Amino acid sequence: MRRHPSSPPAPSPAAGQPPRNDWATLKTLFPYLWVYKWRVLLALLFLVGAKLANVGVPLVLKALVDSMTISPKNPQAILVLPLGILAAYGALRALTTLFTELREFMFARVTQRAVRTIALRVFRHLHALSLRFHLNRQTGGMTRDIERGTRGISSLVSFTLFNILPTLVEITLVLIYLMSHYDLWFSVITVAALTLYIIFTILITDWRTHFRRTMNDLDSKANTKAIDSLINYETVKYFGNEDYEARRYDEGLQTFENAAVKSQTSLSLLNTGQSIIIATAVTLILWRATQGVIDGKMTLGDLVLVNAFMIQLYIPLNFLGVIYREIKQSLADMERLFALLSQHREIADAPQAAPLNVRGAEVKFSHVQFSYEANRQILFDVDFTIAPGTTTAVVGHSGSGKSTLSRLLFRFYEVNGGGITIDGQNLRDITQASLRQAIGIVPQDTVLFNDTIEYNIAYGKPGASKDDIVAAAKAASIHDFIESLPDGYASMVGERGLKLSGGEKQRVAIARTLLKNPAILIFDEATSALDSKAEQAIQAQLQEIAKSRTTLVIAHRLSTIADAQQILVLDHGRIIERGTHPQLLAMDGAYAQMWARQQARADEGLGLGSPVAEETGA
Repeated sequence: MRRHPSSPPAPSPAAGQPPRNDWATLKTLFPYLWVYKWRVLLALLFLVGAKLANVGVPLVLKALVDSMTISPKNPQAILVLPLGILAAYGALRALTTLFTELREFMFARVTQRAVRTIALRVFRHLHALSLRFHLNRQTGGMTRDIERGTRGISSLVSFTLFNILPTLVEITLVLIYLMSHYDLWFSVITVAALTLYIIFTILITDWRTHFRRTMNDLDSKANTKAIDSLINYETVKYFGNEDYEARRYDEGLQTFENAAVKSQTSLSLLNTGQSIIIATAVTLILWRATQGVIDGKMTLGDLVLVNAFMIQLYIPLNFLGVIYREIKQSLADMERLFALLSQHREIADAPQAAPLNVRGAEVKFSHVQFSYEANRQILFDVDFTIAPGTTTAVVGHSGSGKSTLSRLLFRFYEVNGGGITIDGQNLRDITQASLRQAIGIVPQDTVLFNDTIEYNIAYGKPGASKDDIVAAAKAASIHDFIESLPDGYASMVGERGLKLSGGEKQRVAIARTLLKNPAILIFDEATSALDSKAEQAIQAQLQEIAKSRTTLVIAHRLSTIADAQQILVLDHGRIIERGTHPQLLAMDGAYAQMWARQQARADEGLGLGSPVAEETGA
C-alpha cells in the first residue's frame, strides 16, 4: 500500500506507549479464561487432588520403612509383607498421574480457545483501525508481535497452572505436615530457603527482563527489514542492492546477538545463585533429620519421609526460577499483543448508526475541509454533487487531493469540516460495513492476494458462482487471457500479483469490482496501466457499466473522461473549474491548458496514453 506523502512514519504499534503493568496484562487475559469457569474450577480441583496424592507418597514410604524396621515394638517386622502399604503406594502413584492428566484434559480447551479468541480479536481490531495506522505500520514487526504474543498466552497459562500453582500447593501441604509433626527448625529452614530463593529469583529476573524486551524490539526490527526487503524484491534487484540489504539485516542480527549474549550471561548468574540456596537448604534439612534419628526423636521412616519431601520439592523448586523467567518473558511478549488491542480506532460507527439505504446513490460533498496533519490542509471548501446514475470526473496535478476524495467517500478518514452524504444520509450516521458494501473501486495501484486468479476476482463477492466470476472476467476483457494460461482460473498470481503485468492486474481488479456490483463506482486512474489498445477495449465497457451507477472517475488521461456529465478541476485542494468537457474547453482555463498539453504530446507521437507526470497523483 502506498504511503501518503503527508503521513509521517510511525514506530511499531507498541512503541511510544508505557510498558503495561504485569497485573494489567493478567487482568486483560483473565476474562478470556473465565469464560470456561467450570472447566477452570474442575482443573484446579484435579490439581489439588494430584498434589494430595503426591504428598501422600512419602507418608506411605515412611509407613513402609517403619513397618519393616526391627524394634522392640516390632521384632518380626521384616518377616511380614506389608501388602496394604504397597497397594496404597501404587494407588497414590496412579492417582497422581490420573489427576494430573485430568487437569490438563480439562484445561486444554480453555487455553486454546483463549488463544484463538484473542488472536481473532486482534485480527478484527487491526482491520477496524484507520488507514492512517496501516500506512504507518511495519508489517514484519507487527506479525512477529502477534506470533510471540499468542505463544506467550499458551506459555503463561501452562507454566502458571501446571507448574507454579502445583508447586505452591505442594509446598503448603509439606509445610503444614512438617510444622505439625517435627521440630520447628524443619519449617524454619524450609520457609527461609523458599523466601530467599523467591526474592533472589524475582530481583535477578526483573533485572533481566529489560534484556528480553530489548531482544523483542531488535527481533521485530530485524524481521521488519527482512520482510520489507523481500516484498520489494524487484526494487532491490533494479538497483543491485542485495549486499546493502544483507548488511542492513546483519546489523540488526548483530545487535540482537549482543543482547542475547547479555541475557545468557545474566542467566548463568541466576542459575548459580539458585543452586547454592537449594543445596544449602537441603543439606541443613538432612542434617536436622539425621540428628533426630541419632537422638531417637525420629525413626528411619521419618528420615526417609523428610528426604522424599525434599526431593519432591527440589525438582519443581529447581525449575521455579526458569518458570518464573518464562512467565515474565510471556508477559513481556503479551504486552505488545495487547498494545495492538489498545490502539485507538480513529473511525468508529456511531452508537445509533444505521445501515445505508441506497435510493439512487446521490453523492454530495458539502463544503468539505480535510487535512492529514493539522499544519497541512489538503481540501478547502470542496462542494459538489454527483447526481444518481451520472459520472463525475476529477482531474488535477499531483497532490491536488483527487485520491483523497475517494478515501473520504470510503470513510477511511473523518472530514475536518463540512460533510459527505449519500442519498441525504451523512456518512457519520451510517455503518461503515453498509457504506463500503455500496461502493466499488478500481485503484491505480492494484495489489492482489497471493492466490489464484479465480480467488482474486471472487474476492469482490465471496461465495460467487463460477459463472458469475467468468462473466465479470469477460466484462473486464481478461477472460481470454485467463483461459490461455496452463492452469486457467486456478493460476497463481504470486506475491501482490507480481506474476501478472500491470494491465492484467488492473483488469483483474476491474473484474473484481464488477462482481461486487456496487451502486457507486470509483475509478482511480483505472486504466493507467493499460496500453492504448487495451484501454480502448475496456473504456467502452466501463462507460457502459457506469450508465446505471453513480460514478466518480479520478483521471489524468483527459480523453477517458470527455463524456462525463461533470468534470471538476482540483488545484491545491480547491475546485477551480467545473463543467462538461466542451464547457471547460470554452473557458480556456486550467482544463483547456491540460487538454492542449496532452494533445501536443499525442501529436509528437507519444500518444494520449502517455503518463503526464504533472497531472497524476493523489
